[in-house]
Amino acid sequence: MQLERPRDPDRGHKIVDAQPPAPESGHVGAWLLWLVAAALPALTTRNPAYLLLLLLALGVVRSSLPELSPQAAGWGFFLKLTLFLSLFTVPLNALTAHYGETVLFTLPRSIPLIGWLIGGPITLEATAYGFLSGLGLLAVILVFATFNRAVDPYRLLRSVPPVLFQTSVMASIALSFVPQAATALHEIRQAQAIRGHRWRGLRDLLPLFLPLLTTGLERATQMAESMEARGFGMAPRRGERARAWGQRLLLPALTCLLAGLLWRGFQGNSPTSTGLLLGGAAGLGVALVLYGRSSAQTRYRQQHWRPADTAVALAAVLLVAGYVAVRRLQPEVLSFLPYPRLHWPAFNPALGAGLLALTAPAIFYRNRSPQRPRGRGISSNKKKNSTPSASLR
Repeated sequence: MQLERPRDPDRGHKIVDAQPPAPESGHVGAWLLWLVAAALPALTTRNPAYLLLLLLALGVVRSSLPELSPQAAGWGFFLKLTLFLSLFTVPLNALTAHYGETVLFTLPRSIPLIGWLIGGPITLEATAYGFLSGLGLLAVILVFATFNRAVDPYRLLRSVPPVLFQTSVMASIALSFVPQAATALHEIRQAQAIRGHRWRGLRDLLPLFLPLLTTGLERATQMAESMEARGFGMAPRRGERARAWGQRLLLPALTCLLAGLLWRGFQGNSPTSTGLLLGGAAGLGVALVLYGRSSAQTRYRQQHWRPADTAVALAAVLLVAGYVAVRRLQPEVLSFLPYPRLHWPAFNPALGAGLLALTAPAIFYRNRSPQRPRGRGISSNKKKNSTPSASLR
């Protein structure tokens, strides 16, 4: 019995090697640096020029990313809620903060029940400050929503150091609880609707709640049994000597951190408190590394650092360095307060261009798309339904 060879590639068929699958939207480490660079201005400035540039960069990056998981898609609800709250802060601050020189109109204090709270002059400055507060809140939520859309939570947990592998497993189970419960509730509602169940009041929750609770308990029991069958937490330890040194170093490192925080709290910023904090942080890092060497962990899918990841990480590091330098040398550029009279905010063109560098993931990751697994396949240059002839003799 002999297998006939495929036809000659020049006659319309050729054997090709599919490329290995590309990583999903870049390396996790590069995205973590991007998260730090994007969250820093969102949390520390209320300058509307920088916040608008930040929102523009986040919108570009988010629009260039695909939906990777149901958890990422669920951030749409939080974004809509945040947008509503951002718009709500404008009238709320305008009605409750009666400060500023530019008076738009005046509400009488004789309004029943709430006149003592909202009565008074409604100023342009208070309205602008409410708008800035909502803009900052929207920027913070959009930063984390974009990061969650780019990096799947399970992929992020797989990058946790070995010393925290048990915590990462528990976190992955917790992250999957809400989507699984929502899916189970949808299936139960469909099953009950087929049986004639109709929603009429709170008493109709019982036919939905009891099956959902039973399903959750069964899933938890199956999860516990499967983890026990796979020997979770029973892996043999290695490097007992390194583990012992890590345990010995953990307490002094935490003591140095606590002493540095107390010193800075009572004595202010000083070289002693800075040295204690840096020494405690370094000791804690060394202790975790030594402690993690005793945990055996197998990674079935290694992440590869590519030139595009280097470009994104470099843009994030340069932005953080520039932002810290501007905050040290020109703090008035980042701070903005519309009181007592609304004025144009200060603006640093170099820092504004640095914020636009946050669009680096949209530029360097735009050509990355999952490809077929590695293997040998037969492609045809003829019609789509044509296949190479292969027969057994």
